[in-house]
Amino acid sequence: MNFATLDDIEQLWRSMTPEEAARAEALLPIVCSSLRTEATKVGKDLDTMVAKDADLAAVAKSVTVDVVARTLMTATDGEPMTQMTQSAGGYSASGTFLVPGGGLFIKRSELARLGLRRQRYGVIEFYGKPD
Repeated sequence: MNFATLDDIEQLWRSMTPEEAARAEALLPIVCSSLRTEATKVGKDLDTMVAKDADLAAVAKSVTVDVVARTLMTATDGEPMTQMTQSAGGYSASGTFLVPGGGLFIKRSELARLGLRRQRYGVIEFYGKPD
């Protein structure tokens, strides 16, 4: 089961070309499997969580659309840059790539929206143990 459909992508993002729609259709199950894998890493079953909570299902749909849209916006014919610097005298050029190596990525904030970030906790006893 996918958390979003092609119609959801077009409603929440924008209309797609036939090529983008075909690519999005191939990406949907991969994105959903990636989200399930991230949930498994923190000991959660995302399908069960989504089935029990309609609000979380809507968030899962939104996150899926965001990841697919970001992947579709990533150029496939070259490495997309988010920052580019050039110089003239000494012939210098540098840039920061959007996704080094390309491919699909899920942001930490998206995992947090789904409740899939690992919680760290601990207690520091400053004055020793109480009696």
